[in-house]
Amino acid sequence: MGKGPTVADRVVALDLFSTLAISVVAAVAIAARNAVYLDVAIVLALLSFLGTVAFAGYLERSR
Repeated sequence: MGKGPTVADRVVALDLFSTLAISVVAAVAIAARNAVYLDVAIVLALLSFLGTVAFAGYLERSR
């Protein structure tokens, strides 16, 4: 999943992995009935978004 012909493909794979991790943490929050896990999922989503934006900016500048 982390292998791709370009760096952009690897970034998309990493974004997919982070989305899956966020989904798992959200499911754990629902199963455990603990809102703290939702906070963790929100932080993971924010970090994933910021990382994707940073990579996109890097790829755009490197052209």
